[in-house]
Amino acid sequence: MNDSSWGAPPQAGYWGPTDQGHGHGHVQGPGHGHVQGAAPAGPAYDAYEAPQTRPMPIVPDVTDFGGNQDDDRGAARLSGAPVRNETNPEPMPDASQPAPKPPKKSAGRDLSAAIGVGVGLGAVIVASLFVVKAVFVGVVAVAVVVGLWELTKRLEERKGIRAPLVPLALGGAAMVVAGYVRGAEGAWVAMALTALAVLVWRMTEPPEGYLRDVTAGVFAAFYVPFLATFVAMMLTADDGAQRVLTFLLLTVVSDTGAYAVGWRFGRHKLAPRISPGKTREGLLGAVSFAMVAGALCMQFLIDDGAWWQGLVLGLAVAVTATLGDLGESMIKRDLGIKDMGTLLPGHGGIMDRLDSLLPTAPVVWLLLVLFVGSG
Repeated sequence: MNDSSWGAPPQAGYWGPTDQGHGHGHVQGPGHGHVQGAAPAGPAYDAYEAPQTRPMPIVPDVTDFGGNQDDDRGAARLSGAPVRNETNPEPMPDASQPAPKPPKKSAGRDLSAAIGVGVGLGAVIVASLFVVKAVFVGVVAVAVVVGLWELTKRLEERKGIRAPLVPLALGGAAMVVAGYVRGAEGAWVAMALTALAVLVWRMTEPPEGYLRDVTAGVFAAFYVPFLATFVAMMLTADDGAQRVLTFLLLTVVSDTGAYAVGWRFGRHKLAPRISPGKTREGLLGAVSFAMVAGALCMQFLIDDGAWWQGLVLGLAVAVTATLGDLGESMIKRDLGIKDMGTLLPGHGGIMDRLDSLLPTAPVVWLLLVLFVGSG
């Protein structure tokens, strides 16, 4: 999810903590007559680094011999220039202009587009989930391939890392299908074969950067398709559609709770160096919303589920979804980008939607197996 979804949005152009050290303000030498880059005021500024400047002399108004200042002020009024008071050399403010209003708190993204895209995606997912399970597996495989394309593209653009996309895309789709057909064993075998394919495929290019590229490729294979296989594995149970729906609902509700509470009450930053928009209040909102939704889902959707199990499940989802969001934010900070893509208006790219879902999937799968079994 986007950084703005947890609280008040950061200032425009902000990508991390601002450095106020050497090199931001300097004074031109004698003879130039002006100062560039004034130093910021306040205790945070080191007085030792402050530029040593002399105050500008106050020069009185100069009039022509035989003239008067009233004529000069009249000419200034006709020309629209600011008028100086005789006792106060500062320009007099224009009383006709109203005082500027404080900026309104913004959500930080296009809410109408985000809601529209979210509803559309939800309709496609729910329809495929409850009509034909194989279609839903195909939807997951397509999302994985697009996510891999976005990730490898950004790595190449920003860092020059060329993780081979072809073996990653083919192996990633095969990994999701293997997880659905053969379970955890099939997912691990497909993961190993995908990593081997990445190593071999990269051998067709010059050796420079080989270790860097294959390391990024193996990371991408684990981060996107392997974690997504746990969603396909949930689907294999008798109530698989309900399990996947519970997983999706809890993750979305956690995101919504963090957004609503953080935007309205967020004051204390959660991880300002990683994601400046997230707040501790937003995290509390995510936990509260997810726990309530988890109790309801386990009681009414999951066979043999209990409400107290839903509280545990909701807490786990809120924590893993937050960590997943922070993890992708860390990647984006390292790459120097705001979003992984632009495919989804109001959301960013596919990876900006998968960031909370991917690390949450194995946790939900494991807890559901422990609570109600794998059948």
